Amino acid sequence: MTARRARLLLALLATGCAGPPAGEPRLVSVAALAPGIDLQIRYAGANNFVGAPIDGYEAPVCLLSEPAAQALAQVQSDLEAEGLGLRVFDCYRPQRAVAHFARWARDLADERSKPQYYPRAEKAALFAEGYIAERSGHSRASTVDLTLLEGGRELEMGTPFDLFDPRSHTESPEVGEAPRAARLRLRTAMERRGFRNYPLEWWHYTLEDEPYPDRYLDVPVR
Repeated sequence: MTARRARLLLALLATGCAGPPAGEPRLVSVAALAPGIDLQIRYAGANNFVGAPIDGYEAPVCLLSEPAAQALAQVQSDLEAEGLGLRVFDCYRPQRAVAHFARWARDLADERSKPQYYPRAEKAALFAEGYIAERSGHSRASTVDLTLLEGGRELEMGTPFDLFDPRSHTESPEVGEAPRAARLRLRTAMERRGFRNYPLEWWHYTLEDEPYPDRYLDVPVR
């Protein structure tokens, strides 16, 4: 057993993630592998487009598949060498949370969050435009939403997290030179460790070789 593998096993044991039932996916606490990553898990509280804690989020923690967690820890290590770091907004997302988003999107009478989260979109079009879905890659436990930090502050990305708008597209021409450069800096760092970007959302990355590509999990985040 390599020293790195031994450290990983100890981290899994410490967080209670080392022994899932036979055949069940392993969910790993990212904080145990990369304590330098800043966690701001938005769906565990009310600071999100629904305006309430989301079903299935029982704690503000980041869980991922073991390969995704290891890769993300490597991204953080790479960035720390450049004086940067990561802030994570969401990681593994239970299917019940995805269903909560879908119920919200179908409630066309509730537009309280429109000015902040979808000012130029119609709520009825959020499914068709790819911002809300019945299933999410997050539920396969190898997708993460995140941004870059420098000196503890978020780099300017041109839009906030979860803005449902073409300006949030990774290569949007509507944002300035500095935000575009910051988005590409994040993409370069993530791609180096095997993640791919979702082009409609600059913050959204999935591990290319995700271990559970056909599994949509519904274990609560706790």
